[in-house]
Amino acid sequence: MKPLTLPALDPATVTPRLGSGYPEPFRSRVLPREKRALGLTRFGVNLTTLSPGRESAIRHHHSHEDELVYVLEGELVLRTDAGEQLLTAGMCAGFPAGSGDAHQLVNRSDVPARYLEVGSRDPDDAVVYPDDDLAVHKDATGAYVFSRRDGA
Repeated sequence: MKPLTLPALDPATVTPRLGSGYPEPFRSRVLPREKRALGLTRFGVNLTTLSPGRESAIRHHHSHEDELVYVLEGELVLRTDAGEQLLTAGMCAGFPAGSGDAHQLVNRSDVPARYLEVGSRDPDDAVVYPDDDLAVHKDATGAYVFSRRDGA
C-alpha cells in the first residue's frame, strides 16, 4: 500500500508540541506532555501523551469552548467540581462551554497515557482556573494572555 497523503495522516508523523503556554509555576506541573495537533481549523484535535505524575492542564473551565477527551491508552484521573473518577481506554468525558465545572486529567499511573482532545476553538473563549489565581483570554491577534482572575 502506498504512503498516506492528506487528508489521511498517521498522527505519529506529526511533529509533537512539547512545551506549554502556562507561566511558571504552572508550566512544570504539566510537562513533560506531548501534543500532536491534527491540523483542523474550525475545531482542534490533539493526540496527547501525558507522562506519569503529570497533569493535562491546570484545573479549568471555558466560557465559550466545548471540550471532549477520549482515552486511547492507559488511565487518567478526571478531576471535576464533583470529585474524581478513573477513566481508562475507551472512556470519554465532555465539558460544555459555560458550565463553570472545572476539569483536569491527572496521570497517577506509572506508564504514559494517550488521549484525544477535541475543542471548538471559539475566538471569544476565556478560561478560569478556580484552584489558582489564574485566568486567560485571547487578545486581538488570537494570542493567549494570562492574568490574575481579577484581571491584574
